[in-house]
Amino acid sequence: MPIFGGKESSVFEAIDRHLEVVKESLVAFRELMNAYLDGDFERARAFEREVDQLESKADTLRRSIETMLYEGAFLPANRGDYVRLSELIDQVADAAESAAHTLILAKPKAPVELRDEIMKLVESAIESYALLEEAVNALNSDVDRAIELAKAVEDAEEKADEVEYDVKGKVFESETVTTYAKLIWNQILTKIGDIADRAEDASDQVMLMAIKRRG
Repeated sequence: MPIFGGKESSVFEAIDRHLEVVKESLVAFRELMNAYLDGDFERARAFEREVDQLESKADTLRRSIETMLYEGAFLPANRGDYVRLSELIDQVADAAESAAHTLILAKPKAPVELRDEIMKLVESAIESYALLEEAVNALNSDVDRAIELAKAVEDAEEKADEVEYDVKGKVFESETVTTYAKLIWNQILTKIGDIADRAEDASDQVMLMAIKRRG
């Protein structure tokens, strides 16, 4: 984001840090999934703790952004937009944490034959967030680009939905996955899909803010 003067500059810098920490939580979640599907439960647990720590750090950054806004950054009419955006970005990390907790607590048997399909969903969800990050970064420099990227997030979320539906079907059709594991994996896959859903929610806010700026 471009550097403005005073309090606005501090808000932009905090948003950049917030975006980066949420991205780090998704990277840790990806590593957790890789470890779990490889049968390395201890390594997966270590990454669960990392996801937790990064989600907490993201929460702290979100609160600091809100504090700066309420202390007078931006005109009053615009503050609510940034508060809402930071909340929606934060929910991406929340979704990753929820998926991580469900996986580690329930410990369903890893459907090894579906490893690639499950990781494809993880990557699709992360791609949605990567596009969101670009959209937020474009918001204060090129509103047309921000709108274009926000639309790309929506497309990526739809792709993730398709991948989620496909892999769920394969889980339920599997003859090697127990009924218990099928039910748990259904929950986990839904929560992974939520990462893309929350990214799309945030992209809707980017779209709204960009359109307002374009006038």
